[in-house]
Amino acid sequence: MLATCRQQKDCERLTAQGLESFVLDYACSDSVQTGAQRALELTNGRVDALFNNGAYAIPGLVEDLPREALRTLFDTNFFGQFELIRALIPSMRDNAQGRIINCSSVLGFAALPFRGAYNASKFAMEGLSDTLRLEMADTPIHVSLIEPGPIATRIRQNSVAHFEQWIDWENAARREDYETKLRPRLYDTSSKKDRFELLPEAVTNKLIHALEHRNPKPRYYVTTPTYIAGTLKRILSTRLLDKVLSR
Repeated sequence: MLATCRQQKDCERLTAQGLESFVLDYACSDSVQTGAQRALELTNGRVDALFNNGAYAIPGLVEDLPREALRTLFDTNFFGQFELIRALIPSMRDNAQGRIINCSSVLGFAALPFRGAYNASKFAMEGLSDTLRLEMADTPIHVSLIEPGPIATRIRQNSVAHFEQWIDWENAARREDYETKLRPRLYDTSSKKDRFELLPEAVTNKLIHALEHRNPKPRYYVTTPTYIAGTLKRILSTRLLDKVLSR
C-alpha cells in the first residue's frame, strides 16, 4: 500500500510505521503528476486502487468568500484529485481492473450554512464522480463515493487558519452571525465531541468494502447524520429541507 501526504514530516511518520510514503500535494499539478509516476514505478505499472482523501474547509458566508479563496480550495479539494484519477486510469485500463474511491461528505449532497466553499467542492466531486461511474460502466473500473458525516479529525481546528486568511468577518454585513453562530463553534477548544461523531475507523470499514467487494456500492454513507440527510433529501421538498438544515 502506498500512502501519500502533503508534507514530508507526515510521510516520515508513516514510513516509520512500515508504509511506503511520499509527498503528493493535490494543490500542485507537478506534485500530482510526479506522485502518480512514482506510484506507477513502485507498483510496476499496476495501481489497482486509488483512494482520494484530502480536503480542507474555509468557514464563512458565501457572500464573504473571495474568488481566490474558492479557487485555492478547489485546487486541493477537487482539481488535484481528478487530475490524479486521470493520470492513473490508463494503468487500470491496461490491467483490466481498478477501483476509484473518492471521499466526499454528507455536505456533498446536503448543504449547510457557513460551509459554502466546502459544500461546493464536494458537490462538484459528487457530480464528476457520478459522471465517471457512468462512463466506466462497461469497463472493469469501479467508481465509489464515501460520504461521512462528523468524523473525529482536525478539520475544524485546521480550518481556523483559512478562515482568518480569507474571511473579513469584522467588516461583514452579517458580523453578528459570525459572532453568535460561527466563531463560538470554530474556536471551541473543549474536548467534547460532536453528537454522532465516529472515529476514522468507521470510514475505513466502508473503504475496505469498496476495495474488496466484487460489486462495490456507488455510495457509502457513514454516520447517522448522513443517513438522516439522505432520507430527508429523498422525501422532503427543497423548501422543507431548507427549513430543517438551516436550524
